[in-house]
Amino acid sequence: MTENSKLLQPENPVGIIGYGAYVPKYRLPATEVSKVWTDGVGGLPVVEKSVPGIDEDVVTMSIEAARNAMNRARIDVSEVRAVWVGSESHPYAVKPTSTIVAEAIGAVPNTQAADWEFACKAGTEAMVAAMGLVGSKMAKYAIAIGMDTAQGRPGDPLEYTAAAGGAAFVIGPADEALAEIECTYSFVTDTPDFWRRAYQKYPEHGHRFTGEPAYFKHVTEAAKYMLETSETKAEDYAYVVFHQPNAKFPQTVGKQLGFTPEQIKTGLLVSEIGNTYSGAAIIGLTAILDEAKPGDRILMVSYGSGAGSDAMILKVTDQIDDRRKNAPSTRSYISRRKEIDYATYARMRGKLTMK
Repeated sequence: MTENSKLLQPENPVGIIGYGAYVPKYRLPATEVSKVWTDGVGGLPVVEKSVPGIDEDVVTMSIEAARNAMNRARIDVSEVRAVWVGSESHPYAVKPTSTIVAEAIGAVPNTQAADWEFACKAGTEAMVAAMGLVGSKMAKYAIAIGMDTAQGRPGDPLEYTAAAGGAAFVIGPADEALAEIECTYSFVTDTPDFWRRAYQKYPEHGHRFTGEPAYFKHVTEAAKYMLETSETKAEDYAYVVFHQPNAKFPQTVGKQLGFTPEQIKTGLLVSEIGNTYSGAAIIGLTAILDEAKPGDRILMVSYGSGAGSDAMILKVTDQIDDRRKNAPSTRSYISRRKEIDYATYARMRGKLTMK
């Protein structure tokens, strides 16, 4: 690393001990949204998006992902000292998601629990905090989750992409890890590209402003600083995954930074399941871990409106092959699909109100 680095590195090396994804089975084709709001005319930013069932929310999906992560970690749940859930669609305004998840997986009562928020980077925000907790040896293991059931106002462009799903990671000592997290870096400014006030049902956004200077500035600057300071180049990585509000943005950034389509494609899931917000970058990471080989290096860069990016460098260890077989793959969740029409979607997501 270069001198005077602003990279965040724990004193004691840490990594991912277990990981797990979850994606609901319901899919809303983009053509259904277009048919209702634009008479089928206009570009479609994704093919289809995942939609949670009537009995699914951030809590239930986080529990599924956390259980998958714990199955891969193969540790005693009593050793987990933190359960943190990042989301912008927690089901309660006052009542933590994290305590319910901790209870469901058996981590209570001797654990720290908290909910995290930072738009779409709440999941990586929780991961960075877990790195600090484990890296300082205040805890041996911590669980970081990014999960969302995002919504867009009826007829808004967000309705095409705002989807559901996410991932969970058990963070622990590097010598037990299936992927070591070498370092992380955060780039943050006050850029109001996307927001939702209290009691407001649907978010507002700055349309094209959400691309430049919001997404592109933060993702690019975070990635550039990470590469320069770690003295690595695009060709040093087997995979790269960026936050993916649509398919175009991450591919554009990747090309600008020198990454090839081959390095990007494994983690690029948005066309198949939409933008899972807090889970968008990290669920892409789970798809990469499902196929990565020991020694592979991975660059992940998240993005959260408001705005900021977390960049991480990971290196896969020789424990990966043995661990990943203990839970369903991310692709298995994606392929488990049931198509629905717009009317069913509107009912399931509470877009029809009687008062």
